[in-house]
Amino acid sequence: MASETSPIPRSATPSLIPQKRPMNLDDEQHIPAVSSPLNPDAPISRARKAPVREQREKKESLKKREAKGVDTTRSSTPDTQTSTKKSKKVEKLPDIVRPARWITKPPDPSDFNAPREPTFVPVLSKANREFNECFEHISNKKAFRYTNCIADPEFLSTHWFRQTDTEPFQPRFSFQEASSHILFDSAGRSVTTEKGFRMARANVCAREGRWYYECKILSGVKPPTQDPSLIHQDPSSVGGGHVRFGWSRREANLDTPVGFDAYSYGLRDVSGQKVHLSRPKDFAPSNESFCEGDVIGLELTLPSLALHRKVVEGSYNKAVDISDDLDPHPAAEAPDIVRDRVPIRYKGVVYFEQFEYSSAKDLEDLMNPAPSLSNAAVTAKDAAATAPPNPNHPSVPLRTLPFSSIKVYKNGKLLGTPYTDLLAFLPPASKAATKEGARDGLDDGMLGYFPAISVFRGGAAEVNFGPDFWCPPSDLAVPDGDDVDDANDIPMNDSASALAPKDPKTQKQHLQGKNSRLRGMGERYTEQIAEDIVYDLIDEVDFWMLDAIENPDATGTNGAATQQARSASAAAGMGTVEGLTELGGGGGEIKEIVQEEE
Repeated sequence: MASETSPIPRSATPSLIPQKRPMNLDDEQHIPAVSSPLNPDAPISRARKAPVREQREKKESLKKREAKGVDTTRSSTPDTQTSTKKSKKVEKLPDIVRPARWITKPPDPSDFNAPREPTFVPVLSKANREFNECFEHISNKKAFRYTNCIADPEFLSTHWFRQTDTEPFQPRFSFQEASSHILFDSAGRSVTTEKGFRMARANVCAREGRWYYECKILSGVKPPTQDPSLIHQDPSSVGGGHVRFGWSRREANLDTPVGFDAYSYGLRDVSGQKVHLSRPKDFAPSNESFCEGDVIGLELTLPSLALHRKVVEGSYNKAVDISDDLDPHPAAEAPDIVRDRVPIRYKGVVYFEQFEYSSAKDLEDLMNPAPSLSNAAVTAKDAAATAPPNPNHPSVPLRTLPFSSIKVYKNGKLLGTPYTDLLAFLPPASKAATKEGARDGLDDGMLGYFPAISVFRGGAAEVNFGPDFWCPPSDLAVPDGDDVDDANDIPMNDSASALAPKDPKTQKQHLQGKNSRLRGMGERYTEQIAEDIVYDLIDEVDFWMLDAIENPDATGTNGAATQQARSASAAAGMGTVEGLTELGGGGGEIKEIVQEEE
């Protein structure tokens, strides 16, 4: 009976044990320190496992790397904070290249008057005109260029001045862009000298398009009818004056003849030869000389500035750029024109002083070429560097402009094309002066080819920039007044005169664009005036904004002129300012300079 009522023995542990859920590191802090039936391995799980060390990469010793020729220079230690953490991308503000800026005192009352013209002193008479020596003006030399300026009461920033000119207000020879031994007539269009070859450049330059001017020889080689024995003589053996004419860049030396170096292309009167790099070559038919009374027409063709920039930037492709549109559609944004100018005073007159472009060594070497290397020693790189000038030359100053040329006319008759593929002039083809403060790669708007005349010991010449030319070519000859009809006009009646075919030359003038048609250099004078006005206004607005940023409390009259120039443009979100320069602190005097008379 007892055996039937005895209880069933109970086991020490339950028959069903709940499964443990996976624990993370946050749950480990709740694990008891003493083991229990449910957590028999508690002390083991509570213990942290040691981190596994990564296998270190075995590097070669310094001696082994030096034996293999590996670069053993130590690099800078990387920044672990910036390399491990992913920083936010910061957008860099674009750099703004501004003209150099100087702080000067407000201008004197006399600075608001128009600059006085140079003083002319009569020296000699030749070819029924009087030639004068030019005094009381500054000359471009010693790597500096000078232009006339005037204080403007509307320019209230620290800039104060704008560009101007002196009388006579017309296209002519520049009194600053001429040798000190050049003599001018009162109109500034005729030149002569009693010295050796001296050069004078015009006050207008060609940058793109087709341009034309004429040169009349007033005194030079005698015509054959007067002295046949002198027509083919060398200038060194013939008494009297001589004349050379052509096109020149600003880097050309004014105390040399046109065609002396790589920066000018000229023609000499004796034998009608062309001269470039001081190397005369036959050009005129039968070596016919240019004599007194002859009118020489010179036509210059330059590609568009858009194609020009392709050449100097290295993106020109002969297979793609097979033609040049001289009148392309205007770009949305024009390239910057930056003029680093500071007002200086010379003999009581204020001028703008700026660094002049200097000659490049590669172009100087063209006059004295190095001896050619043997074929075995010439590599592909050497062959490209010693190649003649071309649009894709490794050296930018030696790159040429496709579709550029110079044509020569004599008394209205085309003689030929002595020059093609002229050298490029936009930066970096034109180099800045090697002086402190000069900035390379900037275009001041007056880089180009200038009409240039050089005279020798009594030689005299007169230029004509139009519009009334002496012997105009057919492309330039357009009827005056109502005879010029627009080729696109629709006749308003059925008369025979209205339906008659128009002169094809007249149609060509109207169908072509501004740069495609042949124009006189006189038109370039009015264009330069408009460009100077625009550039001055842009500079004034830019400087006025900087004045407001640096001194918000200034009234804009004289307060801004007494403030220190500070580089505060970045704080205003205007990017980096290049060329912000301080001269003598706030309120500095205008520098007085003295030029030695030659």
